[in-house]
Amino acid sequence: MEQGDQIMLSAGAVLAIVAAIASLAERRRMRRRDLDRVGFMPWTGIFLIAFLGAVLLIGLGGRHWLTG
Repeated sequence: MEQGDQIMLSAGAVLAIVAAIASLAERRRMRRRDLDRVGFMPWTGIFLIAFLGAVLLIGLGGRHWLTG
């Protein structure tokens, strides 16, 4: 495996973790008890960008692994 592929896979894994955290934070925000305590973070947007980046980087980094 090339070094560039390892970097892309690592960055994709980090973005996947960020996407998971953003998803959990959005779920927590939607289930809050005090409706007047509105947050300012756009968790849905953060999730979308991180998830798309993770899919692209993992796909590009793992293309040699997937093709054999």
